[in-house]
Amino acid sequence: MQHKAYKVVRAVAKDAGAIAVLFDLYRQFYDQRPDLLRCERFIQDRIMRSESVIFMATAGGLNEPLGFTQMYPTFCSVAADRIFVLYDLFVCEKARGKGIGRQLMQAAERHARQVGAVRIQLETHHSNTNAQRLYEGLGYQKDEEFFSYSLSL
Repeated sequence: MQHKAYKVVRAVAKDAGAIAVLFDLYRQFYDQRPDLLRCERFIQDRIMRSESVIFMATAGGLNEPLGFTQMYPTFCSVAADRIFVLYDLFVCEKARGKGIGRQLMQAAERHARQVGAVRIQLETHHSNTNAQRLYEGLGYQKDEEFFSYSLSL
């Protein structure tokens, strides 16, 4: 259930600047250098090209951004169906512990179900125990069967 003081909405182009501030903080959490211009351009492009789905949590009528989640539509060959990769979840420090992350995750799940996706997939760092508790509390299952690999280009 959504707390009355917070509102979760799907982001549109005019929200890119507000989300970019949070996105920049999110990237800094993962040891990236601050780059607000790059973040705003990235978020604006994703929204304008319909390449991702972003939900933003705001404080009541103030429209002050408190958190966001971003997921990318893709497909699973094995399931032969649509899935989403939830790549970003961030709640600003002053708003943590208020259920905003949960609200954002629930909005993402509702959207994925509405468009007929069969799964949401995500990864988190081993040390991010707060996120792990949230995900597992929402029914996400830790993958014990597959390894994750990447190739930097």
